[in-house]
Amino acid sequence: MFQSFDVTARPDQGPPRLAMLRSHMTAEGLSGFLVPRADAHQGEYVAAHDERLAWLTGFTGSAGFCAALQTVAGVFIDGRYRTQVKTQVAPLFTPVPWPEKSLGTWLKEQLPEGGLIGFDPWLHTVGQLETLRGELDGSGIEMRATANLIDRIWSDQPAPPMAIARIHPLEFAGESHGAKRARLAAELAAAGQNAAIITLPDSLCWLLNIRGSDIPRNPIAQGFAVLHQDGTVDLFMAAKKLVEVGDHLGAEVTCRAPESFLDFLGNLQGPVRIDKATVPVIVAEHLGDRAVWGSDPCALPKARKNDAEIAGAAAAHLRDGAAVVELLAWLDAQAPGSLTETQVVGKLETCRRQDNALRDISFETIAGTGPNGAIMHYRVTTETDSRLEEGHLLVLDSGGQYLDGTTDITRTIAIGIPPREAAQAFTRVLQGMIAMSRLRWPVGLAGRDIEAIGRLPLWLAGQDFDHGLGHGVGAYLSVHEGPQRLSRISHVPLEPGMILSNEPGYYREGAFGIRIENLIVVEEAKALPGGDAERAMLSWRTLTFVPIDRRLIVAEMLSAAEIDWLDTYHREVREKIAPRLSPAAKTWLDAATAPI
Repeated sequence: MFQSFDVTARPDQGPPRLAMLRSHMTAEGLSGFLVPRADAHQGEYVAAHDERLAWLTGFTGSAGFCAALQTVAGVFIDGRYRTQVKTQVAPLFTPVPWPEKSLGTWLKEQLPEGGLIGFDPWLHTVGQLETLRGELDGSGIEMRATANLIDRIWSDQPAPPMAIARIHPLEFAGESHGAKRARLAAELAAAGQNAAIITLPDSLCWLLNIRGSDIPRNPIAQGFAVLHQDGTVDLFMAAKKLVEVGDHLGAEVTCRAPESFLDFLGNLQGPVRIDKATVPVIVAEHLGDRAVWGSDPCALPKARKNDAEIAGAAAAHLRDGAAVVELLAWLDAQAPGSLTETQVVGKLETCRRQDNALRDISFETIAGTGPNGAIMHYRVTTETDSRLEEGHLLVLDSGGQYLDGTTDITRTIAIGIPPREAAQAFTRVLQGMIAMSRLRWPVGLAGRDIEAIGRLPLWLAGQDFDHGLGHGVGAYLSVHEGPQRLSRISHVPLEPGMILSNEPGYYREGAFGIRIENLIVVEEAKALPGGDAERAMLSWRTLTFVPIDRRLIVAEMLSAAEIDWLDTYHREVREKIAPRLSPAAKTWLDAATAPI
């Protein structure tokens, strides 16, 4: 299987490791040391070599960091992980609600007399350090770049990944890497910039039309790149990764050893664009006053999917939808109490593996039944594996990495007869998902401007959820892709071609969780009779086609327009997915998509 159920970190391992870290802090004259969940490339996902936060604390979430001081160790986690962290870290670690409590504020509370905080300059971005130093101004707390103290004490640290990179075919990429390089280089030249530094692996892979497997579940190859204003690229990637790429890169891409990256920067002529949000501190230090601030040149072009990428995503979702329907049909045939979470995960992977284009799952499948469903990013292990009992809700969040697209879908499934309160909450979540799906909005609005639409039904009932309404999704790349988001902190205007998730939820700790997720793509909205002809509008097209559990819907809570949307959606599911199913699954689908 792609997914394992091994226990990857234990709370009891944290205290002795923290003691070792503090010993090295003392030797270095440090009051504290920062341990982020990050690597030198500053992507969201990290290889086993870079799982320093999990190794030290036991916390395995995809975002967060630890500020280890001599007398206290804060584990900073956002709203997605406040239930999860309680089960993963020892009492010696203190969970800190972040970003409500900033690192600077917390450090000033813990070190009122000042102190010296060490950090690895490869693992923190320019923007992060700039913000922190601003918060600490006048506090007597100073930041010092040091060697990585975790690497000193992690005796069995895995080696850095060295997976083979492969060519991403033009039929799926939709644009040659030469055309991409020329297009982005022209923007640099127009801005008077000689070059741009690219550290994000998905940006690098998108630009050069390559894919890899350095990070589990994400088809990326780690490296650094310098894009010059003439369209040439210097690529800093281990030679052994490039053995299958052959002549694909061509004469305008020069491959260099990663170890030469910093020296190369020292000789680079400015001005050089770097992104404060993604470039490590050490890169900015080597560039000095030759650095100019700007966005990653690949970020927006990568987010705006071309016709080939959108067609690939749509095709992948149809095949993926058939696999999920096969799983749901099988699941409904099992008696409550007869299955465990790991059995569901295994069966779903078996269904997906029938597709030869599948290369991996797009993240560790979340299959949380009953109280486990309230853990937003729950990962089932051999120790937590739970039975699907009568009256439970099962949150099933999963996806696949296919050669032509990346999928991500969540369905909440009733096991037996659901509690009335849970069904009411489910219906509100569904109303929010429908409202976002139906939305039209003026060109120029960002995720923060429309995200509340998907929360309104819950807000009216005094309820909410602690994650964004949606994230960007790559084209056979990272399942979480920026800069596009449906989030109250997203300032990036939505544009045609951007693929995002639409996933409102509701979570009651110790009881149940609910989430419904479709992927949607931004399109130019069709003109409406009586509308303003001069006012350009955008809308969504749904990519995901899998039934929504009608047993959890309180029909009398829905408006006529909501029922019409749901019945129309289910009719489309039946028309698009039924021809791809086994006879038993097709029979199940006919019943599951019947009108409300």
